[in-house]
Amino acid sequence: MDATHFHLVLSHFPIVGTFVGMGILAYGQFFKNIEIQKVALATFILMAILTIPIFLTGEEAEETVEHVAGISEQLIENHEELAEKSVWLMGFLGVLSLLNLFTIIKKYSFAKSITIVSVITSVLTFGFFAQVGNLGGQIRHSEIRTESNILQKGNKNIDKREREHDEDREREHDDD
Repeated sequence: MDATHFHLVLSHFPIVGTFVGMGILAYGQFFKNIEIQKVALATFILMAILTIPIFLTGEEAEETVEHVAGISEQLIENHEELAEKSVWLMGFLGVLSLLNLFTIIKKYSFAKSITIVSVITSVLTFGFFAQVGNLGGQIRHSEIRTESNILQKGNKNIDKREREHDEDREREHDDD
């Protein structure tokens, strides 16, 4: 398995794992079950660790697809920029979860407050990673692209070859 394949396979985990962790943490909070909360925090820590190799293989994945016809360099750039921010947010969630786990184990009085911050941070992290995944999917899946996604940050320089490719795909779809 090369780095590109590794990146594509594992990139789903931070999205799904954070979503599952949010559910587990919400359940643990609602039913005041400390053990369930610990499982959720461990999930966030694991997702933060797993995010590192995913991020590190992104550059090689970019090199693999950047010269393929129909691939938008702007979409790659948008995906990469949001991924950089998201990795930092996931790292923060991992460290916060580790701190939260420590405060729960030591039974500090402010553990509940940190848990609430962890819930909020996990929701933000999930939102960021869902968007990173969406942008990453658009790189190879022109059927989910919209021109506004390609033009993020006001960049109006869409590659002519890319437009023609998308128009050809639309015509093929209309012919079916």
